[in-house]
Amino acid sequence: MSSETERQELEELIRTLNYHSYRYHVLDTPLISDYEYDKMLKRLLELEAAHPDWISPDSPSQRAGSGALDKFVKVRHPGAVLSLANGFSAQDVRAWYERIVRLDERVSQSGFVVEPKIDGLTVVLHYQDGRFVLGATRGDGIVGEDITVNLRTLRGVPLTVPVQAGGPKPPARLVVRGEAFMYLRDFDALNQRLLEAGEKTYLNPRNTAAGSLRQLDPALTASRSLRLLTYQILSADGPVPDTQWGTLKLLHGLGLPVTDQAVLVKNIEEAIEASQSWITRRDTLAYEADGAVIKLNDLRLAADLGVVGKDPRGALAFKFPAREVTTRLQGIGINVGRTGVLTPVANLEPVEVGGVVVRQATLHNFDFILEKDIRIGDRVLLKRAGDVIPYVIGPVVEQRDGTETVFTPPAVCPACGQPVEHLAGEVAWYCVNAACPAQLMRNVEHFVGRGSMDIVGLGTKIVAQLVDAGLVRDVADLYTLTKADLLGLEGFAEKKADNLLTSIDTSQQQPLARLINALGIRGVGEVMAADLTRVYPDLEALSRTTFEELQRIEGVGPNIAQAIIDWFARPANREVLDKLRDASVWPRAAQQSAPAGPQPLAGLTFVVTGTLQGFSRETVKEFIQQYGGKVTDSVTKKTDYLVAGESAGSKLEKARSLGVKIIDEAGLRNLATD
Repeated sequence: MSSETERQELEELIRTLNYHSYRYHVLDTPLISDYEYDKMLKRLLELEAAHPDWISPDSPSQRAGSGALDKFVKVRHPGAVLSLANGFSAQDVRAWYERIVRLDERVSQSGFVVEPKIDGLTVVLHYQDGRFVLGATRGDGIVGEDITVNLRTLRGVPLTVPVQAGGPKPPARLVVRGEAFMYLRDFDALNQRLLEAGEKTYLNPRNTAAGSLRQLDPALTASRSLRLLTYQILSADGPVPDTQWGTLKLLHGLGLPVTDQAVLVKNIEEAIEASQSWITRRDTLAYEADGAVIKLNDLRLAADLGVVGKDPRGALAFKFPAREVTTRLQGIGINVGRTGVLTPVANLEPVEVGGVVVRQATLHNFDFILEKDIRIGDRVLLKRAGDVIPYVIGPVVEQRDGTETVFTPPAVCPACGQPVEHLAGEVAWYCVNAACPAQLMRNVEHFVGRGSMDIVGLGTKIVAQLVDAGLVRDVADLYTLTKADLLGLEGFAEKKADNLLTSIDTSQQQPLARLINALGIRGVGEVMAADLTRVYPDLEALSRTTFEELQRIEGVGPNIAQAIIDWFARPANREVLDKLRDASVWPRAAQQSAPAGPQPLAGLTFVVTGTLQGFSRETVKEFIQQYGGKVTDSVTKKTDYLVAGESAGSKLEKARSLGVKIIDEAGLRNLATD
């Protein structure tokens, strides 16, 4: 390759890497994987090593990250917050070790500390006289962003140290480096809540944590279950340990969270062994880790070794093998979930990844396909991590040959052939057919649940038996079951069959609000069902309503109104209603009685989100209604107050965006007693 060609390659690598660094560190919306980025960076370093006079100030090798966003106050760090050089094999680690031994023979006498490399957002915590006074992002390693108010919402960040009486006395000024991240279980739970709400889900925990911390509204940060682990003292006024192991012990003693997975080893071979052991054990961690960090235990020696480019010589990131491959996308199938959500599935040319042959992978949702411009016939990048379902990251656009075809979401449900529904502003596409076989078990379970028809004794196992035996093809079939039907099922005797039939008969007397809730109309929960009964005396009246009439009801927005109209318009759903009427499951709304006692909340509309210490979801609703208030499911411009507890979800974000007043449990009690 000619010098001119290499020069052009180097300049293109710098432009490409800086762009992707900006997407990753500033916008929190990366377009490529860490593996792809590391490969390009490794090639850039090779070119710069061969041509050191070509190194330019804007090269990624000369900086530690990206600039701070203008919307945050900028903070200058007391010292450089550096990144680490990468090693991808035991050979790379040994080569690093041999380099630093040649620089200083004391390295051969130093032990090493091996810690998990957490895939999160680097943060810097400042303590003055034991009090947390400032928190910042890493930014470009010299200047970061002030996110103090957001970091204060993390329960893992102690506001004073030491946390326990009798703990070690901290230096008057202490600056600590750590990593903010999300546990995998918290990430999955957040995405599940977003999916159920029809909102866009997040792709990975790292970007979710970064985006949550870098919000102007600390309430949003507080609603996310973010964690923190600390591992370095950047600066201090006063004596601090001169070993990495001692540093971790001091941080732990002060009450700052540290990993319990770090190990102290005697030599480089033990460090390699410890790092490699995590390759097979990485999936036992509660969080994402993309490698192990090998650090000289002797921090004075590490400081003496100095820095090369942007990398401290005294530490190395041992990156785990990438679990990503490319393969051909042969087609896109559709799965219908138990809640009616349609999910696209990638049908792949079989490929081995992580020791498993993969033929299918998730594509998340239809918006993801559109945003990534994934086409049938594309060469796609596939990732598999442990027991997590393999997923498509995106297409390899450079390998397109023109034969690829654009995917169009289905117009009908593949399971039942009924038209699907996609409302503006929502990510999910739904099948709203109550008799859809793909949803039948979930629909029946919801119908018989405690908040719906409350059919005691009809649990998940028995529902599965009834559906598998063909005795229940929709929820109305429950009311035509006979004793002979039940006795033909495994585990049923005379008494058990009689008890279940009695429970089914009793449910016929449930009020109209429970039946409306039991139908499983999207967006219509217990609160909304009760509101509808104040306007419509029975299901026949509700089925004849109009879009405009529904929107005049407090708490009913256009999406819920459309969902109700669409549900009653489906012929299969109308058939269910006819069968319920024939079975005498046709309650009428009760007459509303005048409220008793003082009504300080009269005329006010409330929405409740999160967990409240002194109320269950049902009792807080009763409390508000007792004092004349109204509770709805959805936050709209007509909502007066959002009552927010711990782990508040997307409703908190929407309330903020609409300017709705937000109060806690104490604020609610104060309103009721004014």
